Amino acid sequence: MGFPGARLVARLESRTYRDGAWHAERVFLICSRTLDALQAEGMLALKRRYWVIESRLHHCLDITLREDWSRVRNPNSARILGMTRRLVVSLANAAVDRARQRNPKTKANTKTFRRRFLSAHGGSQRLRALVFAKHPHILDL
Repeated sequence: MGFPGARLVARLESRTYRDGAWHAERVFLICSRTLDALQAEGMLALKRRYWVIESRLHHCLDITLREDWSRVRNPNSARILGMTRRLVVSLANAAVDRARQRNPKTKANTKTFRRRFLSAHGGSQRLRALVFAKHPHILDL
């Protein structure tokens, strides 16, 4: 196949209902596991895990923190800025999860977290409290 370590190629077909109509989607998966080790449910779980990473991390970095707009070119600066952004996304996702546990119908998301953090409630003071507090309340949206 031309992919090192690839043992299995699979076609996954799914149907979703959105905007009042059914939509079919066909994707192809390349896997290093054998067919015996991975059945249809396993392939579906792998695909879902991929989208969790895509939606919870990369989308947040691109949309909420505008990582694609960054013009930092120094490798060390880019690495530190990237780690800081991922830390912020982790805190934001934890806050959103906590808000959804309290109210499953909440519209809270990472942009909500960012707006609340930088709001008139004292963004710089909240940052200082996060760094120096023993039990910070930063995760409360």
